[in-house]
Amino acid sequence: MNTLILLRRLACAMALLGMTSACTAAPDAGHAMPLPLARVADVPLGGGTTRMDYASLDPGRHLLFIAHLGDSAVIVFDTQTRKVVARIAGISHVHGVLAVPALDRVYATATGTDQLVAIDENTLKVVARAPAGVYPDGMAYAPEVHKLYVSDETGGTDTVIDVRTNTRVATIALGGQVGNTQYDPVSGHIFANVQTRRQLVEIDPATDKVIARIDLPGARGNHGLLIVPAQRLAFIACEDNARLLVLNLASRRVIASFDVGDDPDVLAIDPRLGRIYVAGEAGIVSVFKAQNGVVTEIGEGMLGPNAHVVAVDPVSHQAYFPLRNLHGKTALRIMDARP
Repeated sequence: MNTLILLRRLACAMALLGMTSACTAAPDAGHAMPLPLARVADVPLGGGTTRMDYASLDPGRHLLFIAHLGDSAVIVFDTQTRKVVARIAGISHVHGVLAVPALDRVYATATGTDQLVAIDENTLKVVARAPAGVYPDGMAYAPEVHKLYVSDETGGTDTVIDVRTNTRVATIALGGQVGNTQYDPVSGHIFANVQTRRQLVEIDPATDKVIARIDLPGARGNHGLLIVPAQRLAFIACEDNARLLVLNLASRRVIASFDVGDDPDVLAIDPRLGRIYVAGEAGIVSVFKAQNGVVTEIGEGMLGPNAHVVAVDPVSHQAYFPLRNLHGKTALRIMDARP
């Protein structure tokens, strides 16, 4: 093990033990800057110290929805009062969660029962369930066609749900394990990672057909996905080789590749600041700046144990990281953007 890697791991271990407030990357050319974040608070989330998964914010209601996978519940957190206001139970092994404010709905994927679960945002009650493949995970909503696209990771498909009737209307075979799925409002198309084929697949929601397969050189386990429509970029987190790929959606080519922390998972964007957050299972968060189609890394460091989930408030610029076990309790680590 070289000295730079050893120093980085030592600093990260110290952060986890509470000996330092943050861990910065070792001082090499790609990782010379600490995280551009300041800690605001660590707020208890309750429940068991079990795995958290995706999170989704409704900024208009100031509600953050967190998938507490190990407790089979969706946590509802008020970002103004900084309190848990509800725990929606009975969503078996909940993985994905997606707030769709235009519908007053939150959708969750229940892997334990292979269902999509619809939740009313006004009552915070489950209002519908629909079959959603073998291992439903991430979701994307295409508003023009009133359809929700659900990644079926082990089933190798995207399941299509009509949100007007909460019924499955199509199953799209993608030919391999499916990572995250995202909607691009510019093209009106759905994109999905097919991680075992190292491809990004493009789907036309009008026909629910695959219309393109984009090869991703350098990808291994391309799971996380984030579309930045204004800049025509797609950010792809590769779990198996700890890489972030940047794809130009116009040219359909990978234009940049970066080292990130081990097992990168969830990505989020602060659109006004042009910041991209990459959260990994190892607890390391990497932050990038995207401006005029050019992407640069602006910081990296240890955020907290198992901090693989992130959601960002586009108004306050605060970033939220659910932690399964912080000193023996679940917690939501709130960080504020700084220059």
